[in-house]
Amino acid sequence: MQLLELGWTPRFAEDCQTLFPQLLPGRVSAEFRGGYRLLSPDGDFTAKIDGKIRHAAATRRDYPAVGDWVAYSTNDGVTATIHGILPRANCVVRRAAGRDVSEQIIGANIDTMFLVNALNSDFNVRRIERYVALALESKTRPVILLNKADLCLDLAEKLHELEPVVAGIAVHVISAIRNDGLDALAPYLTAGQTIAVVGSSGVGKSTLINALLGENRQATGEIRESDNRGRHTTTYRSLVPLPAGALLLDTPGMRELHLWTNEDLGETFADIKALAQRCRFADCRHDSEPGCAIRSALGTELDTARLNNYQKLEREVAFIERKTNVRAQAEEKKRWKTIHKQARQQSKRKLKG
Repeated sequence: MQLLELGWTPRFAEDCQTLFPQLLPGRVSAEFRGGYRLLSPDGDFTAKIDGKIRHAAATRRDYPAVGDWVAYSTNDGVTATIHGILPRANCVVRRAAGRDVSEQIIGANIDTMFLVNALNSDFNVRRIERYVALALESKTRPVILLNKADLCLDLAEKLHELEPVVAGIAVHVISAIRNDGLDALAPYLTAGQTIAVVGSSGVGKSTLINALLGENRQATGEIRESDNRGRHTTTYRSLVPLPAGALLLDTPGMRELHLWTNEDLGETFADIKALAQRCRFADCRHDSEPGCAIRSALGTELDTARLNNYQKLEREVAFIERKTNVRAQAEEKKRWKTIHKQARQQSKRKLKG
């Protein structure tokens, strides 16, 4: 594949020439334990990072991720060594699942994010809101795909529920298993574009990807009749070329989605932010204060469930900010402690010498 087909842009070309003029550019298509897979005009390579990247890395973002452009060298034409990461256009990050407060990179340099949701009994507006927030705060273009239209008997009602969430966002009703509605996705799938497909397990992501690929490359699984939830059929992230020319980033289904951002959610909840500007007090908590425009709008301009979800997401973002600040301070303190210790040891060696 040529560089342009892999998503190469003048910005990446300039960065590569400035930062790594003697190295070759390639794009990370998969990440495995201890290694990576690269796509480049010279072929596909199994790659490892060099020691300098590992030594300088302070956080997970300092390592390559799927979708990254990297600078590499190769000696045998089969394996490669990654020496650096080109500055990212964007990076899609969430809080890792579980109790540990750590970030998980979903992908880098994403143009469009397909937010796949099922139109069966697992349809959930609040979950869609979370995915929209993930896309917008990651500076990618969200496109909502409502899949399994063949199983939906109340489409108009569900679309009405979505209206406050999707202002300015494209929504496509599809049935991947029947190939219905997929022609409308063609404008997003042009050569050089990178598409990430995200959604909960069981929404039909693998079926959709197979339809876009034109072959049954992704395993698909049955959903449980008890709750219409699925089992993970994708186990790792991978960047796959599509026949239409775009690159598709497949991701494992997400049982839970917690944001990892220091943004104020202003793009996702612009309607609530606009209402807040009309409150009598600048520090209004939108609880029981007099003159609260948000409380006055409930039931007319604003849905209570949407406000509750906004406040819940704000609490999550504030929690992440507190935790990461404490951890960053501790890591910085530890780093300087190590530097001072090494300086003392070097001073002692000089005195002995």
